[in-house]
Amino acid sequence: MRDLRTIDSFEAKRIADLIVAKASELKKAAAIAVADAHGDLLYFVRMDGSPVSSIQIAINKAWTAARERKPTRELGDKVRHSEKGHDIAYYGDPKYVGWGGGLPIWKNGEVVGSVAVSGLSSSEDEALAKVGVELIAGS
Repeated sequence: MRDLRTIDSFEAKRIADLIVAKASELKKAAAIAVADAHGDLLYFVRMDGSPVSSIQIAINKAWTAARERKPTRELGDKVRHSEKGHDIAYYGDPKYVGWGGGLPIWKNGEVVGSVAVSGLSSSEDEALAKVGVELIAGS
């Protein structure tokens, strides 16, 4: 029998709080979603001024990163590849997204959750998400 390790709600809140603090330092506003190892939402916060459309996008990025066990940007790069790419519908669920900003959280060789940021550029979203990943992966 396989034992699934995952982050808990306390860790998810710590991740989101750290990202909110970092985004505030940068005078940016974003939506932050933190999911368990299955991609199910554990914690969500939308900062004042963040686009409403970022709510579902952040949640879907977190879900995608956990399910695929890779950054959402990699998935997006793959589906946009001119010769080897395929339609995102290939994955069979409309929740899959390929914008940057969703990252799996790896600890001791396995994915224990994911964090996603939405509302800024893909590179800014991903940089902020990385702050949250490092909190758990480094502990």
